Amino acid sequence: MTRRLLQIILFFLILPFSGMAQEMYTLNGVITDASSNETLIGVNLIVADAKTGVVTNEYGYYSIKLPEGEHIIEISYLGFQTIQDTIQLYEDKKLDLQLFETSQNLEEVKITSRSEGIRIKKPEMSINRLSMNTIRQRPVVFGEVDVIRSLLLLPGVSNAGEGSSGFNVRGGAVDQNLILLDEATIYNSSHLFGLFSVFNPDAIKDLKLYKGGIPANYGGRISSVLDIYQKDGNSKKFKMQGGLGVISSRLLAEGPIIKEKGSFLFGGRSSYAHLFLKLTDNNNSAYFYDLNTKLTYNIDKRNKLLLSGYFGRDVFKISQNFENTYGNAILNLRWNHIFSDNIFTNLSIIYSDYYYGLNLNFVGFNWDSGITNLNLKYDLDHYISENLSLKYGIHNTYFAFNPGEIKPSSENSGINNFKLTNKYALENALFVSAEHKLAENLSAEYGLRFSSFFRLGQKEINIYEDNNPVKYNSETEIYSEAPILEFQKSSRSEILKTYMNLEPRFSVSYAIDDQQSFKASYNRITQYLHLISNTSSPTPLDVWAPSGSFIKPQILDQYAVGYFRNFRENKYSLEAEVFYKNIENRIDYLDGANLIANNAIERVVLNGESRAYGLEVLLKKNQGKFTGWLAYTLAKSEQRTPGRNSNEPGINNGNWYNSNYDKPHDLSITGSYKYSEKWTFNANFIFQTGLSTTYPNAQYEYEGVTIPVYGQRNGDRLPSYHRLDLSASFYPGHQKPKRYKSYWNFGIYNIYNRKNAYSISFRENSDTGRNEAVRLSLFGIIPSVTYNFNF
Repeated sequence: MTRRLLQIILFFLILPFSGMAQEMYTLNGVITDASSNETLIGVNLIVADAKTGVVTNEYGYYSIKLPEGEHIIEISYLGFQTIQDTIQLYEDKKLDLQLFETSQNLEEVKITSRSEGIRIKKPEMSINRLSMNTIRQRPVVFGEVDVIRSLLLLPGVSNAGEGSSGFNVRGGAVDQNLILLDEATIYNSSHLFGLFSVFNPDAIKDLKLYKGGIPANYGGRISSVLDIYQKDGNSKKFKMQGGLGVISSRLLAEGPIIKEKGSFLFGGRSSYAHLFLKLTDNNNSAYFYDLNTKLTYNIDKRNKLLLSGYFGRDVFKISQNFENTYGNAILNLRWNHIFSDNIFTNLSIIYSDYYYGLNLNFVGFNWDSGITNLNLKYDLDHYISENLSLKYGIHNTYFAFNPGEIKPSSENSGINNFKLTNKYALENALFVSAEHKLAENLSAEYGLRFSSFFRLGQKEINIYEDNNPVKYNSETEIYSEAPILEFQKSSRSEILKTYMNLEPRFSVSYAIDDQQSFKASYNRITQYLHLISNTSSPTPLDVWAPSGSFIKPQILDQYAVGYFRNFRENKYSLEAEVFYKNIENRIDYLDGANLIANNAIERVVLNGESRAYGLEVLLKKNQGKFTGWLAYTLAKSEQRTPGRNSNEPGINNGNWYNSNYDKPHDLSITGSYKYSEKWTFNANFIFQTGLSTTYPNAQYEYEGVTIPVYGQRNGDRLPSYHRLDLSASFYPGHQKPKRYKSYWNFGIYNIYNRKNAYSISFRENSDTGRNEAVRLSLFGIIPSVTYNFNF
């Protein structure tokens, strides 16, 4: 009787809660562009009644677990119409969705409050995503839309000035940026020594720049990750687009191989200003060309193959005596496979190559160098619940370094063949990363990467006394190269040096409400490759070198906190971050170090450290006829190389000094005004503190020769850099719907003709005999015009 009564009581206690444990089902699918079947990256899918949402991955795939029943979903993406749909979910369901563009031209795009609320709450910071529409609205040099120059308008991103290659992030060096094109590494991101980037804007689908809070699936570079994906190609209909400019032109074609199932994309660019020189007596030339390609094939609903490639070359000639050729080449085969409704996988086999060559006919030899890597990677996206998703995988990369080879250009040149020792290495990584919604207003992204690096055997290994390649003379207080005692042979299968590192990553977001949040992040990253260069901007002569017994891997610890807010229904947004980062084993070079054709780089470098810290502010206007942003960075970047023991002073007496990339103040203001359906006007203004440099502060004469005396390393600065750019875009016949569409872009770079200093050198005036400073400037005012079309 008592037992029966207890059962009745328990029944009535449990009854009110029996309906709370709802069955959960998976909603998954792929979101594409309705006009082309192009997969869309970063689309927001929000389920308002469940107070949750998901974002599509790099291949347009999403998966989310929801309670059974009826749900209203909202799908939004920049530049596309927001749609709402009601779904009945009583079993696992696959739902592929297509979005329609808001306009074929650069019209105002409004982002819904719900999707912006999701972005505010996401545990990601120090990340900038730019759409191609946004990039096309920026004034550009030579009329060419440029990805890298658009990034330079963001806080924390700068470069070494006009005519410089690459970009610097938060006071870091160019070689500390991981640049990926369809997951393949790009080693040089510039054409014509920085005048153009290697990225054809017509072929680009999505790009994202990580300055901090870098997830565990990325590694190998310590400053930033620039992740760029090419378009897949239109699988519905054939299309062409391009542009005709004064200096360069481009053309891209895409279309179906098998309609709705497979597609192709082929694109090409080339500059041709050198052709005009042939009309004169000038025999010099400088030009570039590049090719983009991609083939996509949907095997079935769960399997997809993608083959993408890029090939680019720059050629610089001075008469018939000197020719410089350099460029990147990549090839990537990927297999997307959906194992189940909540597990998405990608297997990639990637080839990357960077080549640099010189033909020096006036001295009778040719020079070749480069770096090649082969990468095998396997990544999995695992959607465990509506509050937890995992990303994990394994990456393996094999490197072959060619520091340089000299070959005689003819039998009568008198030059002997000389080969610097090739180097080889293997880098592996295992990682796991989780995005976890801990509470309604609290979410985190955390992960761990285990990296290992094996320096493999090579033909010759230099042996030094006491295993020390750099010697110090205490009497003269000068560092110098230690003599090589002998050369040791080794096979490539031998492991010369091994490094293993754990790299934790963590980001957290606390949302005060749907409009504002605080975020914080920490990441540790190890970089095993080094660009051997003692200039503020890399040159094609610079070579890559692996870590080994004497050059240690760089290790970064970075901390950041920030405040993020949307105003007036997302019409305005504010991002403010402070960061601090410390880098171990940052190499520096001995005074007077010779880096060119040096077969023993370890004899001219010392391991030191660097640090950078600062404040970044980004204020954006997102809606209306006028859009744009103000970006300001207040930062400091320093380097120090102390002595190896108490008896050595190190470099610069072991004191901190400004790095080559230190710019305390960096201000960018950019805006776009849509005057009418036919006219859009754009402008940007840039102000930056001048780069660090070292000037002579005294001189003396020795045997009739004047010898300058220099002060503290990087203790001086070039004059401040600033310029104003303007452009206008004209859309003729915009109001007429037709297959062929076109627009004109008119631009003026550096409209007030500011002669910004590229460098300052000192010489003796031949007339007065007095010393004088000479400023070298590269660009003044540059007008441009480009005709763009698509059909």
